[in-house]
Amino acid sequence: MNRFEGKTVLVTGGNSGIGLVTAQAYAAEGARVVITGRDEASLETVRATLGANAVAIRNVAGTVAAARELAQKLTDSNIRLDAVFINAGIAKLAPFADMSESVWDETFDINVKGPYFQIQALLPLLNQGASIVLNGSINAHIGMPTSSVYAASKAALITFAKTLSAELLPRGVRVNVVSPGPVTTPLHVKLGMPDEAAAQLQAQIPLGRFGTSAEVASTVLHLSAAESAFIVGTEIIIDGGMSQL
Repeated sequence: MNRFEGKTVLVTGGNSGIGLVTAQAYAAEGARVVITGRDEASLETVRATLGANAVAIRNVAGTVAAARELAQKLTDSNIRLDAVFINAGIAKLAPFADMSESVWDETFDINVKGPYFQIQALLPLLNQGASIVLNGSINAHIGMPTSSVYAASKAALITFAKTLSAELLPRGVRVNVVSPGPVTTPLHVKLGMPDEAAAQLQAQIPLGRFGTSAEVASTVLHLSAAESAFIVGTEIIIDGGMSQL
């Protein structure tokens, strides 16, 4: 399929994990892809795999200034957007008694303030009928120990899908959210979960395995395409039944 032929899409945090696989999936269906991330070397490596017209922009998500800077760079390059996947985020877990203000601030800056003001800054660049997909988490729905701050930040994104859709409906812009369960990504590796803990987590998934980035990407593309035009302000949970069964 070439659902995104002639379309331009933006994937924040597009140089690794779910963002990378989603960017590749967009490109495979004909999109011109713009990716952002922190690491210039990995950004350039990924850009080279996404087609001759792909664009890589170093951008450290989490501040209003960074959000506006990204929008300005796109404006300067005469880039307008048909779809946006707000994927950049962090997960720092700790017991409630040990949680620090610095982790709270960093998490909410990157996971909440960053997406909110990035969308605001991108509004003039969105084509009529554009789709925005936010990357949430099933942690917003389950009481997993050590995830209090991370879960709260992802719960905020779920509300954004509803409230921002309501405000942007006159422009035909839809906002939806995907909420993955346990997915094998570099982010989960960085968390340093012991094998025993990973096995215990996997045992809680009715399908008996972790998800893949490709399974999340396919849902993001569905929500970005014209075929999902009647899906607005909605959360799609991708967790092998972990939070549902």
